[in-house]
Amino acid sequence: MTLHPALDGIDLVVFDKDGTLISFEAMWSGWARELGSRLEIATRRPVAGDVYATIGYDPAADRVLPGGPLAVSTMAGIEEIVAAVLRRWCPNAPAARRILAEAWYEPDPVAAVPLVDLPRLFGALRASGRQIAIATTDDRRPTEATLAALGVAGMVAAVACGDDDGPTKPDPRTILELATDVGVPIDRAAMVGDTPADLDMARAAGAGRVIGVLSGVTDGEQLAPHADLLLSSVGGLIGGPAGQGAAD
Repeated sequence: MTLHPALDGIDLVVFDKDGTLISFEAMWSGWARELGSRLEIATRRPVAGDVYATIGYDPAADRVLPGGPLAVSTMAGIEEIVAAVLRRWCPNAPAARRILAEAWYEPDPVAAVPLVDLPRLFGALRASGRQIAIATTDDRRPTEATLAALGVAGMVAAVACGDDDGPTKPDPRTILELATDVGVPIDRAAMVGDTPADLDMARAAGAGRVIGVLSGVTDGEQLAPHADLLLSSVGGLIGGPAGQGAAD
């Protein structure tokens, strides 16, 4: 199976998760809408619009906004942002904490929708001798559940998550530590992601290749200045039916 020439000289491919491997909108748009509904029921006040604007979700377009907290922050960070919104609407801080605890929930990690045939993609990378890692701002428990549900957990050599001790995205040390963990020099590692934060992290770390995909929350005009290469999806890393090739 043919791999994209951009992977020549690359021994480790690090993938972002949401928007890169799985559908961002399928995972997070419904979660944002449901959270807003729960908060309005709990507070009996029209807080959803304030919550959506603050976390970076456009309910009219049903899309996550590039660069907003929902696109780039950890779950703990998003929860803290929502807590700050509730403090504007609730009579006191204890009431805000109680309402957040009542309404907060996490999306179902097993319901993740893959953007391409991930076992085929990961299998091709592994067959070529390359290693695979994941760098995500999502928490470890749901991340591992998602990878298992998608049938690729056993193909991933290392994972960096938002609730791990130590550096997390977009700290460049995140990808540096992943490369160190699997014994690959950083200049022989590639980062594949759908946001400027993913790509800037890799660039600052000295990654050998920085690849943007247009399957997430960022359009090509915004992503192009940060990438060595743009692909329609991660399927473009291999040939055949799963590959989509380079973006226009």
